[in-house]
Amino acid sequence: MGEIVFESLSRWYGEQPRRMVLNGVSGKIIDGQFVVVIGRSGSGKSTLLNLLGGLDTPSQGVVKVDGQDLAAMSDSALTLLRRQRMGFVFQAYNLIPTLSVADNLRLPLQLNGLAEGNKISEWLGRVNLAGRERDWPDQLSGGEQQRVAIARALIHDPAYIFADEPTGNLDLANAEQIVALLDSLCRAAGRTLVMVTHAPEVVGLADQLLTIRDGQLVDAEAHAS
Repeated sequence: MGEIVFESLSRWYGEQPRRMVLNGVSGKIIDGQFVVVIGRSGSGKSTLLNLLGGLDTPSQGVVKVDGQDLAAMSDSALTLLRRQRMGFVFQAYNLIPTLSVADNLRLPLQLNGLAEGNKISEWLGRVNLAGRERDWPDQLSGGEQQRVAIARALIHDPAYIFADEPTGNLDLANAEQIVALLDSLCRAAGRTLVMVTHAPEVVGLADQLLTIRDGQLVDAEAHAS
């Protein structure tokens, strides 16, 4: 499917003085890996995720996805890359409250011009929410909303999944289920999963661990699958 390479990646805000959030980070994410980015709150880990997923632009350095320099792409080309090749899961779920569960899942299919077929019911079954197509987001628990968000992120078959603190709003039992679900669904299809977290229990599942401290990569450890 491809790989993600980032070189001398920095992100700052303001000029005099600069507020440095990420400082000279370099690395590579190999196709099909589960990569965990860990660090304290404010360490820069979410900023790194946003840069890798093309949601933010680096102040300095390069991010290449499938060999393409994200900063050199036009807005329309970058939007198309994110829409087709990426899926995003956020801490706050980000479901559209005025759309049913089915319509939330239908949206990425429509944006990508993909046939719906039985995809919606199939994916709800995969995330253990069969029969909930007509429910509204506010009728779901936090764990159920996050499972819908996972199905929405994966339904168009992206190569890369970026998850930013996907268990941050969940209790321990639901958090463990969500991590296991993301891990299994991505591994089954050979997808690359990049997850930002401060939860140490996720570390054991990772193929690669990136530890961020004060905006710098202090450890890039490969784990056995």
